[in-house]
Amino acid sequence: MVLAYGEQPYIHDVVDRLLASTGVSVHVVVVDNGCTSPSLEPLRDRPGVTLLEPGSNTGFTGGCNLGATAATTEFLAFINSDALVEPDALAELAKVAARPEVGIASASLRLAETPELLNSAGNPVHVLGLSWAGHLGEPATDFPAEQRIASATGAAIVVRREVWAALGGFTEEFFAYCEDADLSLRSWQQGWQVVYVPTAVVAHHYEFSRNKAKFYLLERNRLAMVLSLYEARTLLLLSPALLAFEAAMLAVAVLNGWLPAKLRGYRWLVKECRWLSAHRRAVQRVRTKRDRELAGLLTARFDQSVLPLPRGGGALNAAMSGYWSLVRRLL
Repeated sequence: MVLAYGEQPYIHDVVDRLLASTGVSVHVVVVDNGCTSPSLEPLRDRPGVTLLEPGSNTGFTGGCNLGATAATTEFLAFINSDALVEPDALAELAKVAARPEVGIASASLRLAETPELLNSAGNPVHVLGLSWAGHLGEPATDFPAEQRIASATGAAIVVRREVWAALGGFTEEFFAYCEDADLSLRSWQQGWQVVYVPTAVVAHHYEFSRNKAKFYLLERNRLAMVLSLYEARTLLLLSPALLAFEAAMLAVAVLNGWLPAKLRGYRWLVKECRWLSAHRRAVQRVRTKRDRELAGLLTARFDQSVLPLPRGGGALNAAMSGYWSLVRRLL
């Protein structure tokens, strides 16, 4: 499944690479969420490709969910429109995703311009809900072994259809951002592992956008994820840290000029409180693993190479790690 929105200079190459995959039979579903360039018309009648045109921008989550409903395969692959798979990448991911204990198989995502370096070997998830590209810029050879990870990278994953159905797909209300961390943690909660597959190599034309709309979506979705996924006891124990972090994020928003986006996120959470409450009940109802069983997946440290901290950041990491260690003992 590939989502196309705005300018997509790599889209036809992405489709070509998927169709050229070895070791698996591939049918590509492309969802046109408002692609402006190039034309997707050549895909309309192309063998092995289905072009869906919802008529509006359904967001990353809505587009992926729509694409999944059009697929009939046993495995579902979600590949970004700027991610180029190696010929055997899908087969390697499907091999791991086929294991009954695995929920999501995540690729070895490489920086397209320097493919010997990682874009992500799985994404860490902070106890306060932040997530980032794991081991960004590090040599891929440093991570040669398959390993369980907190979160897959949504740019290149494979999921068994039965797992996707049980998880209910991406949380559609998120629209974009945090959906991969949310899906991954819900997979863990329902007893399925999330696994990094080093032999599934995918080159990604990665660019971290810092537009204010992104901060709006990131911040509101981070809070929605934390409020829906954590048990009540966990939320209570973490509440001092969560409140302190909110104050810090408000200060950062003021200093960097995106306070309106941050406040807009709060307004969305209040407006959608009924949905959030119902979503929380649904998530908690189907989980089979308690927070204390999954706490080891989360980190209390901010990666300063990805999320630079102000002076004293080392002390902040140490304090947060100590606090999280205490919380884990009380869960």
